[in-house]
Amino acid sequence: MIAFVFFLVALLIGLAKGGLGGMLGALATPLLALVMPAEEAVGMLLPVLMYADLFAVSSYWRRWESRPLKLLLPGSVAGVTIGTYFLTNVSGHMLRSALGVIVLLFTVYKLFEGRLASTSDEPGRGTWQSRWAGVTSGIASGFSSALAHTGGPPVSIYLLQQGLSPHGFVATAALFFAVLNWVKVPYYVYAGLFDFPRPVLLALAVPAVPLGVWAGRQFVRRVEKAVFDRIIVALLAVAGLLLIFD
Repeated sequence: MIAFVFFLVALLIGLAKGGLGGMLGALATPLLALVMPAEEAVGMLLPVLMYADLFAVSSYWRRWESRPLKLLLPGSVAGVTIGTYFLTNVSGHMLRSALGVIVLLFTVYKLFEGRLASTSDEPGRGTWQSRWAGVTSGIASGFSSALAHTGGPPVSIYLLQQGLSPHGFVATAALFFAVLNWVKVPYYVYAGLFDFPRPVLLALAVPAVPLGVWAGRQFVRRVEKAVFDRIIVALLAVAGLLLIFD
């Protein structure tokens, strides 16, 4: 059962990196945490995400925007520091509950994503133009990413306001999370999250991730994204509730 879920999770990460977006990738940690301790799930997923980042960054090489990255990355280091402290100082039950809350907040974010994208008449204007918006978004993303690999919403909200092209948006987000995942490595080593008792599971990610990337590129051409997102929102809500009340 655990092997099947891990393969499915690696496939979902590949699908997300293949173009279906972080909404799908956000299912990875809560799904895996349903069949193994949450802290073990968080540790095992990091190398899978780093492996998948190779495909995401190479697909959009040099299409990213440097200015948002310069604002997001410093704050993300602080966020990872806070998130790792929280990760290593709470019980497994509290961690599962916190993970469930994060997932439900992510679900709410997705439901109101369209309104957030239209809060300003001109992209990049108002408070979202300030440096503090980028730094704050980086902190929030680093915290939730360290805790549960669900750092997408704060970065997405910020990047939506910057007037980036679709390719620029995806490329900037891909590079940000590729760097952020490397930032998490020494923190996870310090926290003892890289003690893998199941190396066979990690081996399953080797074929699953590129298969997911390929399938994601094919699938996104045939399925309306709005319909797909509604399905994922429902699945996220269920996973979040299971983590909180299980």
